Amino acid sequence: MRQLQGMDASFVALETRNSPMHIGSLLIYNPETAPGGFVRYKDILNFFESRMQLSKTMRQRLVKVPFDLDYPYWIEDPDFDLEYHVRHVALPKPGDWRQLCIQAARIFARPLDLTRPPWEFTVVEGLDNIPGVAPGSYAMVTKVHHAAIDGMSGVDLMEALHTLDPHAAAPNEPDTWEPEPIPNAAQLLGKSYINAVTNPLKQLEVMAKAAPGLANAIKGLAVKDFSVSGDMLAPRTRFNKVISSARVVEGRSVPLADIKSIRALAPGCKVNDVFLAIIGGALRRYLLDKNDLPAKTLTAMAPISVRSKGEKGDMGNQVAAMIAPLGTHIEDAVERLGFVHSQTMNSKAMTDAMGARNMTEMSKVSPALFMALGAQLYTRLGLANRVGPPFSTVVTNVPGPPIPIYSTGARMESMMGLLCLNDGLGLGHVVQSYVDEATIAFTACRKLLPDPEFYAQCIQESFEEYRDLATAAATAPVKAKPATPMKVAPKKSAPKTAAKKPAAKKAAPAQKVAATKPTAGRAAPKATKKTTKGKTKP
Repeated sequence: MRQLQGMDASFVALETRNSPMHIGSLLIYNPETAPGGFVRYKDILNFFESRMQLSKTMRQRLVKVPFDLDYPYWIEDPDFDLEYHVRHVALPKPGDWRQLCIQAARIFARPLDLTRPPWEFTVVEGLDNIPGVAPGSYAMVTKVHHAAIDGMSGVDLMEALHTLDPHAAAPNEPDTWEPEPIPNAAQLLGKSYINAVTNPLKQLEVMAKAAPGLANAIKGLAVKDFSVSGDMLAPRTRFNKVISSARVVEGRSVPLADIKSIRALAPGCKVNDVFLAIIGGALRRYLLDKNDLPAKTLTAMAPISVRSKGEKGDMGNQVAAMIAPLGTHIEDAVERLGFVHSQTMNSKAMTDAMGARNMTEMSKVSPALFMALGAQLYTRLGLANRVGPPFSTVVTNVPGPPIPIYSTGARMESMMGLLCLNDGLGLGHVVQSYVDEATIAFTACRKLLPDPEFYAQCIQESFEEYRDLATAAATAPVKAKPATPMKVAPKKSAPKTAAKKPAAKKAAPAQKVAATKPTAGRAAPKATKKTTKGKTKP
């Protein structure tokens, strides 16, 4: 039996009918590499069962302390049933991309049963009308509670259920897993009493460790290693309200090489800066179309992993966060990218000064009862409609495998991340890489963002604008420098009325390549989504 940490427990406390706190993916597989060229539901069950011992997440369930007096515990589920967690559905005809996104959104909107191990994988067949998706392919919608994993440990879970070789044999190490009895209320209350007595000492220890970080932050602010500006304060938008239980999901895949080439538009720019600037451009287009663009820049909460190598397989969350302004108030795309880069550098300097690990450790000693009561009051009083948001959206960057991976012998063709929402956060983004593609996906409340296809077009247009600017910058001729006339010392015998020396002609500057910016709100041609085989899907 192992107790949750503070941040993990907060995701349990925030769980409501309208805010299921799980994260996941929409994965597409091509079975042509599997034995016989096809995969049955029974094959998937057998494959998962043979690899259960590779993951700590799959067979553990939560046990809550009565009255939320302490953090919940993980125990090995004595009633584990694999068939409950792996499900099977099919799309109706014609089975296109939009239908798949609608089905994924419906599955993802349903809360997990927290009396069982908090995960579900749903196999979706019938992908018959998605351009670029091979016949017989299937999708998988994954859901895992955020209390069990963060983005990086989610990658570890993916590794447990995938192989690098389609014909890889099952693990040969023995499965030593054993179930645990469910503790009764008296046992849990006894443990909570001991923790209540020792928690103040833990708080003092964490505060002592955090003190140097706070001192570094004050010093850094004084010597201007970083600054605290109004750009880090988020304006209120249509996405920062009480959310409904309905969801929409969508996304676009683009070549990873194009994302990397865009970095050249701003010196020192990182791949994550490019993703943030593209999303900033998409939000600007979308809100301009709705006549709802704030004068101030929107901001994103960008999680930062502090998971060490020794914690690679551990459950739970090891993340801190930084605030990244998105430059939605800037029309010029290159200027926006430079602004985003400068702001992320500033936020990283602030986070480094405070110590990202210390920020995570501080969350582990928050009183469980106050955390649960605060989460319930925030939801029941509808405070998201009254209190300004700490940030406008979330943009989490999850690096995927650089080589193809396989499940039940089927090759994964594409992956798109899904994110949990809560009141005040009606739109979240996951940017992800896999082999040679990059995916920008979003999950949103259907009430606050009822037109996901249009927002996906805004993402596509924003990417294409940056891609075209990067291409133009790479192919533009280099400007010739004006010739500098050589200075000649005058001769002593030269008369005072010497004729003036003609000035050297300056070289004509190279003509700039004009980049056409898409008008906000205009219809874009239907976007296509690339797979690792060069095919396209909407």
